[in-house]
Amino acid sequence: MKKLVNTSFIYLILSLISGVFYREFTKLNGYTGKTALGVMHTHFFILGVLIFLILALFVKDHEDRLNAKKLNRFYWLHHIAMILFSVTLLTRGIIQVRDISLSVTKNAMLSGFAGVSHILMTISLIFFFGIIKDLTKNSQEK
Repeated sequence: MKKLVNTSFIYLILSLISGVFYREFTKLNGYTGKTALGVMHTHFFILGVLIFLILALFVKDHEDRLNAKKLNRFYWLHHIAMILFSVTLLTRGIIQVRDISLSVTKNAMLSGFAGVSHILMTISLIFFFGIIKDLTKNSQEK
């Protein structure tokens, strides 16, 4: 459980850093439009901080019934998805703020990475709900 709380705290720091980066980078560049940088903060907060805190609360009450293999599979897949997710948001946001023209191929490649990150995130969230379901099912049986 301590690992989950520490992970949540790391995502809190990333959430705060991304929020400051968004504010300062757009201000420095005189940008006032919408950008992908604007949603990084909330994505880190919800998909990082809250997901791991919720899981920690469930594990706290049912740690003896936790399937460590399932938790580990979720944990690492979620991190991989978050890394890919945040890199694509950051890249897309910087491109938008700096008004950089991308070739059709590079734009499609970036969109493809974003799509893969969403697929991985979806799978990790299915694993997450599977863990929660297993923990609550086991508690109802006892």
